[in-house]
Amino acid sequence: MTETDTTRLHGLAGLDERLRDWLPGQRWFGGKGREIRDVELVSVTPLVGGDPAMYHLVAAVHQDGFTDRYQLLLGVRRYLPHRLLHCGIGEIEAGHAYDAAHDSEMTRWVLERLHEGATVGPLRFHRLENADFRTDLASLVMGVEQSNTSMVFGDQLILKMFRKLMPGVNPDLELTLALAAAGSPHVADPYAWYEMTVGGETTTLGMLQRFLHTATDGWELAITSVRDLYAEADLHPDEVGGDFAPEAFRLGMATAEVHHDLAATLPTATVGGVELAALAEAMTHRLRQAAEAVPELAPYAPALQTAFTDLAALEQPVPVQRIHGDYHLGQVLRTPTGWVLTDFEGEPTRPLAERRALHSPIKDVAGMLRSFDYAARHLLADHAGQPEQEQLEYRAVEWAERNRTAFCDGYAEAAGSDPREQAVLLRAFETDKVVYEVMYEARNRPSWLPIPLSAAQRLAG
Repeated sequence: MTETDTTRLHGLAGLDERLRDWLPGQRWFGGKGREIRDVELVSVTPLVGGDPAMYHLVAAVHQDGFTDRYQLLLGVRRYLPHRLLHCGIGEIEAGHAYDAAHDSEMTRWVLERLHEGATVGPLRFHRLENADFRTDLASLVMGVEQSNTSMVFGDQLILKMFRKLMPGVNPDLELTLALAAAGSPHVADPYAWYEMTVGGETTTLGMLQRFLHTATDGWELAITSVRDLYAEADLHPDEVGGDFAPEAFRLGMATAEVHHDLAATLPTATVGGVELAALAEAMTHRLRQAAEAVPELAPYAPALQTAFTDLAALEQPVPVQRIHGDYHLGQVLRTPTGWVLTDFEGEPTRPLAERRALHSPIKDVAGMLRSFDYAARHLLADHAGQPEQEQLEYRAVEWAERNRTAFCDGYAEAAGSDPREQAVLLRAFETDKVVYEVMYEARNRPSWLPIPLSAAQRLAG
């Protein structure tokens, strides 16, 4: 049956054109800025009949030599209620099409299938043996994510739906299951997931976990600490009531414990000269591109290059393992019992094979150190040109250094080895991260560009 026959059978004629107009406006759509040549419905699975109806779709979006697959829960109603107007896609033959991830009346169906461990067409639902959860909870879409869509059911469950599909098991599911099996207290309990075959490979579509409704986002905690410091700019960070260093220490311990559990449950290896030289060359290439694109970085490029030269010259083998891969304060939650790590996908824009590859855990350490720098300095833009800016900049550096030190101290206590002793690796990974940040801020948030440039100056010195 052709795509046209399928859409006509289900009354979905015209949907491809509606999607073509609707997709660029979605936060999770990765092809912004490129013209959509065509939208092809490669999978249409009826889930709920009647009015309203719901379908599971996989749409292949063709853009100037790129083809990406996206997942959609499509709702169709004869009349679209006011509460769903914000997620409307457009009129098609069967009625009003909309994104049913925002429809709590329909998403309960997914929760029920996850609990049953059912198979519906190509969709396969799995529940962990000892996991039990309610299926009568209403859902609400969280508004903070960009690359995925997360639905919170009551205050108990969170279902993450991966929007952009890459054939293979998603690292978020893989690492979360591994950590849960190891008994790690630093991951939210996984309950269930669903999948289908895409491109000949079993591909994760979504995962259900315990929702940590009493948790606080690590970035928000850090920013609150920085604001407290700025409000008392004549005091040092350890003299302010909102001192974050004790939490940074505990976060360092949690990070080391997660790395230990990942190494104990998933493959590990060591890499040597050839692999390190290739890694250094890739970092060098990114530096060259950034220095050409952002003139403000160019004066620091020769000194920054030495970090990668030193990496290529390392003689001792480097242990590698599965890591978080996109580690920063926005990926951790502080609960009443300790720190929990989230979103083990790695960098969503990277190929899946790269995100599932083995890396040095020092890469995660470097990512978090950069996040402390961002937390300390991003509020300075509000004080640009004001008399107190110089004093606040001094305090920002002091806050970042205090928390970077506390994090590494905590990591060293839990791991039994200090990441700062891996000075060549740490400098190379932090420099590479700064190069990425320079490119990102120059393209997206020019007012934040001084943050990575100040780090480039420090690392070049």
